[in-house]
Amino acid sequence: MSDFVTAIVTTVVVMAVIAIVLISLAWRYGVMAGEEHAKTRHADEQDAIPQSIYGRGVSADEASRNLLQTLRSGTIIVDGLGDVRYASPKLDNLNVVRDGHLVSDEIRDILAQVASDGEIRDREVEMTMHSPSGRITEQSDMYLQVRIGRIATIDPLPVTFGTEIANAGGANELYVIFLEDISEKHHFEQMRRDFVTNVSHELKTPAGAISLLAETVSSAADDPDAVRYFSGRISKESDRLTELVQKLIALQKVQDEDGLAATDSEPVSIPKIVREAVAENEVQAAAKHIEIRMYFGDDTEGVTAETSNDGQPDTSLDDEIIVKGDADSLKTAVKNLVENAIHYSPENTHVGVSVRKNGRVQIRVVDQGIGIPADAQKRIFERFYRVDPARSRATGGTGLGLAITKHIVQDAGGTISVWSRPGEGSTFTIDLPNA
Repeated sequence: MSDFVTAIVTTVVVMAVIAIVLISLAWRYGVMAGEEHAKTRHADEQDAIPQSIYGRGVSADEASRNLLQTLRSGTIIVDGLGDVRYASPKLDNLNVVRDGHLVSDEIRDILAQVASDGEIRDREVEMTMHSPSGRITEQSDMYLQVRIGRIATIDPLPVTFGTEIANAGGANELYVIFLEDISEKHHFEQMRRDFVTNVSHELKTPAGAISLLAETVSSAADDPDAVRYFSGRISKESDRLTELVQKLIALQKVQDEDGLAATDSEPVSIPKIVREAVAENEVQAAAKHIEIRMYFGDDTEGVTAETSNDGQPDTSLDDEIIVKGDADSLKTAVKNLVENAIHYSPENTHVGVSVRKNGRVQIRVVDQGIGIPADAQKRIFERFYRVDPARSRATGGTGLGLAITKHIVQDAGGTISVWSRPGEGSTFTIDLPNA
């Protein structure tokens, strides 16, 4: 008897899906006149579906299943008891179905609402990601766009099929659930909101400080020492505002040039741009008594070591370690990493910058700084994200340097990664393809 029931349910599911497609097509082309007449001819129309849509000799069961699999949204068909009758393969990675049942309590609640009044529901649902074994995964938050509607009623229903539940229509009701993973969209929307908030805050802070300091200078016109002091503060805040605007422009530039780098690329000597990037950070390093050590090596030769104050550096590898890209942009990427290493390192330490050619070209910047907590390492390449905002403002950070660096590296066909442990320092690695 169970095989008989399964056959009935499978047939109804297939025919219900085909009916959905037919109704949509009919509505679109304005041929849905005569609803009562259509009801009386329902059985004849069902028999004609395979010929009218798929043509003769095509299995309606196979065609309908393929139709479900090609839908953009993942599809689940359930009965009124919440038992899953069909789930498209694209839902496998989402793990929303386990042991033939819906995992999400919220989706089940929406299904119950649809079952009670027959109204289609469209909701955004937040779920906790689970592995097939039921364990919570590392990516714990997932956002789904869920649309649920009733599609068919099995009539008559065999007595042995199941027991109806209150206000849910029972197992003889079939419902379709469309699911679309919008986690990435949700993430980018959150990033957009954060960006607008941060830009407003970062621009307002120095602008407000400049206004306040200007008023103070005006009221202290008879005190030359006060005027000099507050004028210096105004200059500092102005420089901070200028730096922020320049980095916003730089970030927008590298984003606008995404995908165009390959056409404008040129051979770039990595040892050469590393030395230039280090040289542009020497003043900041000297102020904190930080020594910058550089290391260069490849597969065939040993590693050569240099310090930022070496008079005549060894340039023998300058023409050997080459990548394709934009020299100024790649220098900016390295400069940003060295600048961060200096900012977040204590005095009387050293920063290491190494270049290694080993199938690909790797640039590493190593510091002995405060380190980055594990939960923050996933976000440090986002615009305006800072592990310690108060410390960043004190050292003049804008929160844009790593975002710019990431885009530059990606434009050159490379990747950037970070290893860090609080209290021990950080290592940023740029990995680029050989020229």
